[in-house]
Amino acid sequence: MKNEKLSTDEFNALEEIARGIKGKPSACVGRNSKRLSGIKFIKFERSGAIILTDAGRQQLFLRRCVMALRALADAPGAVADKDVALFLGKKSHIVATEDGFAITEKGRESLADIEAQGM
Repeated sequence: MKNEKLSTDEFNALEEIARGIKGKPSACVGRNSKRLSGIKFIKFERSGAIILTDAGRQQLFLRRCVMALRALADAPGAVADKDVALFLGKKSHIVATEDGFAITEKGRESLADIEAQGM
């Protein structure tokens, strides 16, 4: 997958599409649909529905992982999503503690690399 930098507005549009759009898409989705479609994160069905591609789902998951790492770097505690905790634990980025989870040195290094890339 290409390393595409998305704006907060573009992530908001992806999240809205992931939840499912009933009726007319919001202005946020409208503003960002051309670029998100161009980088293959969303696609338009024949019926007119807008859906996430596998790459779009992966991008949202990675964002949730980065946000969890940032939160744990600030203060150890719980991770909101079990799938994120499982993934970060398998990658040795976080460890379980009495109070929830804590970021490991490997996790801090990965987070520093992510921050250096401006993500």
